[in-house]
Amino acid sequence: MKIFDTINIREADKITITNQSITSIQLMERAAFEVFLWLKKHFADKETTFHVFCGRGNNGGDGLVVARLLKEDGYPLILDIIEDAGRPTPEYEVALKHIEENNIAYNTGEVYDFKRGKLVYIDALFGIGMNRDLPESVVTVIDRINRCQGTIISIDVPSGMYMDKPTEFAVQSDIVLTFMFPKLAFYMAGNSDYINRVEILNIGIDKQFIHDTPSYYEFIDSHQIEKRYRPIKPHAHKGTQGHALIIGGSYGKIGAVCLSAKAALKSGCGLVTAYLPKCGYEIIQSSFPEAMALTDGDEHITKIGFELQPKAVGLGPGIGQHPETQQAIHDFLKLATVPMVIDADALNILSYNKEWLEHLPENSILTPHPKELERLLGKWDNDFDKLEKAKAFSTQYKLVIVAKDAHTFIVNGNSVYINSTGNAALATGGTGDVLTGIITGLLAQGYVAADAAVLGVYLHGLTADIAVTETGHQAFTASDVINYLGKAYLKIEAECRQK
Repeated sequence: MKIFDTINIREADKITITNQSITSIQLMERAAFEVFLWLKKHFADKETTFHVFCGRGNNGGDGLVVARLLKEDGYPLILDIIEDAGRPTPEYEVALKHIEENNIAYNTGEVYDFKRGKLVYIDALFGIGMNRDLPESVVTVIDRINRCQGTIISIDVPSGMYMDKPTEFAVQSDIVLTFMFPKLAFYMAGNSDYINRVEILNIGIDKQFIHDTPSYYEFIDSHQIEKRYRPIKPHAHKGTQGHALIIGGSYGKIGAVCLSAKAALKSGCGLVTAYLPKCGYEIIQSSFPEAMALTDGDEHITKIGFELQPKAVGLGPGIGQHPETQQAIHDFLKLATVPMVIDADALNILSYNKEWLEHLPENSILTPHPKELERLLGKWDNDFDKLEKAKAFSTQYKLVIVAKDAHTFIVNGNSVYINSTGNAALATGGTGDVLTGIITGLLAQGYVAADAAVLGVYLHGLTADIAVTETGHQAFTASDVINYLGKAYLKIEAECRQK
């Protein structure tokens, strides 16, 4: 699903109005009606009181239409119009006229009626056009909304959130009902306090415009995965499914390479070899008999050399930073030609020796968590600056970056893919090692680097989404990612068959 900026979204509205021979008022009514239908479906109890806060721009117009529809359908309604929240637009004026024609009471004073009970607060103060500091009076209103005990729902965006720069204060929404397109700002780590859940509502924007208008940003959901997923062919065998080599482990960290190797095999590749120090030989042979093993060094890797010809290499899980290991990685990278996934201490070693980045095969995949990413890129001013630095870094070294976070970004040059799966259950040790294995296994099967990264991250998150209904968030472990990979694949295949 494409992610458009504010300019393109406004252009999409104009094209839709022209091509569908409707007015801007009719498009506003259509959008508000979709919000109303969602609210009616999820809050069927007619004792639920909706407290709607409207600004005076187009977002406020949406809110006024929603308020009118709720009142007409018999819901208790409190309606406040915040006069300092924007300037009146023609669409807002029409929506307000309909409120008055229907004798719906509303408040414009400074004292807002925050009642108790089954309350749902609707935020329709500002939309995507927010580009200035909030007036103090509006800050006061938003602060009171944020301290409410009911459910807070924002229409299109949480009021106060900027679309293209850091947000300092905004409505803390439980649910955002956004129109047609996810917004890039929703997935920035710094905005996590303002958004808990996003629902995308289809309001019938012109399909040809969406198809023809390019975007460097894409939100990865099941539709995008369907385009990338390649089922195993009926005549496949272990020789056709690819051979993955996982290089890692050191004394006390053999579990990392075991997790990564097992994840690679469970991702669907035909063969997996683990290259690890001798202290891990018996561990991997007993805990993961499906893997082959090559060893070097007693407690850490001192050199990397092998005769086999893997289709992909995963480098770094548990490998440590011993000076001999660092030299081994340097010598290996100078000769490496196969697709690679680089993680953990291998990333840290590269960050200390950035000139080694020139040795990486093109389209290698780096999988840093935030601190590892900072060591590679240097410090950034904010999330938007971080993203620009990651794009520049990816372009300079011809690498794919999997920037792990609550919403993982996959950066391939100027193209950015934002993952939609996963939850807080993944915030546990070892899940990064598993992700390295999954992506390496997909590379070994012949996926191009960007697709391997996108599909691997999606699968990784999907396992947690499936598992938490059985394990809960707290009890989920990295091994559960591996154990639920099969169910994740089955879900993807089932969705592909339905389309």
